[in-house]
Amino acid sequence: MRAPRGDVRAAVLQLLAEEPMHGYQLMQLIAERSDGAWRPSPGTIYPVLAQLEDEGLVEVARDQGRKLATLTDAGRTYVTDNAAELGDPFAALRENLGPQIDLRGPFEDLASAARQLVRSGTARQQEAARTVLRDARRSLYLILADGVDGVDGVDGRGAGPEAPGPTAL
Repeated sequence: MRAPRGDVRAAVLQLLAEEPMHGYQLMQLIAERSDGAWRPSPGTIYPVLAQLEDEGLVEVARDQGRKLATLTDAGRTYVTDNAAELGDPFAALRENLGPQIDLRGPFEDLASAARQLVRSGTARQQEAARTVLRDARRSLYLILADGVDGVDGVDGRGAGPEAPGPTAL
């Protein structure tokens, strides 16, 4: 999910006020504090760090081959003086999104099973897998189209009422 650039800036400043961090640590903590709803990429974090460095709020130094960002004295003063303006970008994001369920784990499990079928499955098993994957895709779109909230209208396999269920392999 993308957050407004000002929120990225506020999040980075607030996290660096706690302790110096590497860009990767910033990305991880932002994801953690937003309950996985916000996962900024390196293409988001590093330009913000560069901008903050240009403004004199952050100093970036090499630490064992990695860049470590630290708030300068001016940066600490800025965070303190502008605490109300910076707000809590993590709380605001959680409030706007509501509770989020992380689907990456189940998705990665599905992809792993599909890769295994590609590597070692027979042609018949692979064809059955293709059918299951197409049905799963259709079921997910039906969930969105029906506006299903929670489990209402969804059977135990995760398929919508009109969607065919998975085919046995």
